[in-house]
Amino acid sequence: MKNYSKITPVGTKDLLFEECLANRTVSSILGNVFAHRGFHEVLTPGIEFYDLFSESISGIPMEYMFKMSDSKGRLMVVRPDSTLPIARMVSTRLKNAEHPIRLYYNQRVYRYNPGLTGRSNEVMQTGIELIGAKGKRADLEVVTTAVEALSKCVPDFRIELGHAGFFKALAQKLPVNREEREEIRGFIESKNYSALNSALDSLEQTQAVNVIRKLPRLFGGIEVLDEACNLCDDSDALATLEYLREIYNDLSKLGLGERLIIDLGLVQRNDYYSNIVFSGYVEGSGEPVLIGGRYDNLLDSFDAPAPAIGFGINVDALASVMMNRGNIPQGKSVEVLVHSQKGYEIEAIKYTNTLSEANIFGENSVFETEEEALAYAKAKGIKKLSIVGENIKTIDTGV
Repeated sequence: MKNYSKITPVGTKDLLFEECLANRTVSSILGNVFAHRGFHEVLTPGIEFYDLFSESISGIPMEYMFKMSDSKGRLMVVRPDSTLPIARMVSTRLKNAEHPIRLYYNQRVYRYNPGLTGRSNEVMQTGIELIGAKGKRADLEVVTTAVEALSKCVPDFRIELGHAGFFKALAQKLPVNREEREEIRGFIESKNYSALNSALDSLEQTQAVNVIRKLPRLFGGIEVLDEACNLCDDSDALATLEYLREIYNDLSKLGLGERLIIDLGLVQRNDYYSNIVFSGYVEGSGEPVLIGGRYDNLLDSFDAPAPAIGFGINVDALASVMMNRGNIPQGKSVEVLVHSQKGYEIEAIKYTNTLSEANIFGENSVFETEEEALAYAKAKGIKKLSIVGENIKTIDTGV
């Protein structure tokens, strides 16, 4: 049997030094944005019952989850999503809380990605959920929070806006079952034109089919909404486009320019989102670093109906982009190595503590001799060596 003790599972990796600093920096920046906008931090268990994430509720295929069983044989999963656990929390521990409820989180999610295509099975995710509020004001609050969050990290992000209701209105007119509809949705989301056309060619070529065929290409500025309005006459579909136009016009006042985009092919998990959906992209990341939308029907599954909207940010992806650009402040290096003469070990530790209190990074030497301590300091680029005995003597290491 092969020994796997020296490798990490596929889709995971160790984070070292600068990577850890980058992740902590991004998490801190985003947490500050959320806290200053009135959101309160929560943390959910890393392991949940599978029932919480059944595909009918989550839209996540069972084979994409990491599963196990507890001592009673009940099926468990490692958390593949943050929104559903928070919905569970709101319906139980926060069921009597005043609405709206503003929550934010910073925690890892685990989901199997077939083929990976550069994606990880383990992602640090942070985001917000605004529960118990509906309407344009709530939508603008969450989308503008997303804009502020990304702008605090990178200047060249773009926000893509869509509406889950547009596809739903059209898909209801297709003579297909749920599985076939979800397959079509997947082709649109991935902009797989060939597969989408093949799936639609077998259907009667109605207006709904023709509009759905064009969805992946309905991407751009406000003119996209005009084009879509000219393509269909379904009242429900047209209503979603008019609402999207309102949101787009309001957000345009933020001066986003070409960074604000309409994407009617942004359908995501069709049964999960109910209204406006949006994604955030940054140069240097092939996948969206932010995904969000309104999910007004989700809490019905927990017998606690309430409108809700939120988004999640891939901290790992955003941190990697910022680190590659040199936008992560360098961690402070050790400035002084403190070495004790024999019998002065505690005094050396106390002296190291005084350096820390003075905001000087000091490291306590664990070597037996001054020669070993000096060689180590030079190898590590530590500029000063303090030797603690009856007196404290500090020398330059010459690096």
